[in-house]
Amino acid sequence: MPRGIQKRSLTARRGRAASIVSALAKAYPRADCALSYSNALQLLVATILSAQCTDERVNTVVGPLFARYRSAADFAGAELADLEELIHSTGFFRHKARNIREACRIIVERHGGEVPGAMEALLELPGVARKTANVVLGTWFGKAEGVVVDTHVLRLSGRLGLSRRENPVKVEEDLMALLPREGWTSFSHRMIRHGRRVCKALRPLCADCPLSRLCPSAGKAGK
Repeated sequence: MPRGIQKRSLTARRGRAASIVSALAKAYPRADCALSYSNALQLLVATILSAQCTDERVNTVVGPLFARYRSAADFAGAELADLEELIHSTGFFRHKARNIREACRIIVERHGGEVPGAMEALLELPGVARKTANVVLGTWFGKAEGVVVDTHVLRLSGRLGLSRRENPVKVEEDLMALLPREGWTSFSHRMIRHGRRVCKALRPLCADCPLSRLCPSAGKAGK
């Protein structure tokens, strides 16, 4: 394909993505992270717990959890059985408990007890992949290092024609190429909100969707 055609195609895709961003901003102007937290450590732990679990369920768990464990050192010294009991309802609780305790041990030993604000350091923590790192960096530290691609963003990116790929890391690459860096964090929050309220997995509410005129899957998704 000639280089000029590729460039025009990318320009057109970015223009369409900008229209989607604008529609999402109008529909969800105050969308933010739905997890309950008050500091970087709590956000990190809550995001680890949110894997294969709803934010609503996580939010019912973190109150007692954060009352008992207030620092990275507290988590690092936790008895696994006690930690597992507190997070049991989030699913995969044994794996999550081990990851949280080990991640906090590393935070204490390598970062003075403070959650690091760099992608490379976060990815060294057990239980932390790009999605979790992007949540912490974008939401707490205000650093746009990538786009959060959870199940909602993954699903909507395909339906909206923003990415044809299925691997979250590859979808993130596509979104980063289409969207302005300063809007990566807010875009993710709004896509997640839209996925929960309107563009649901099984029965998307296409008739009520503010993005329907921009969506090639309108009226077809979920069938």
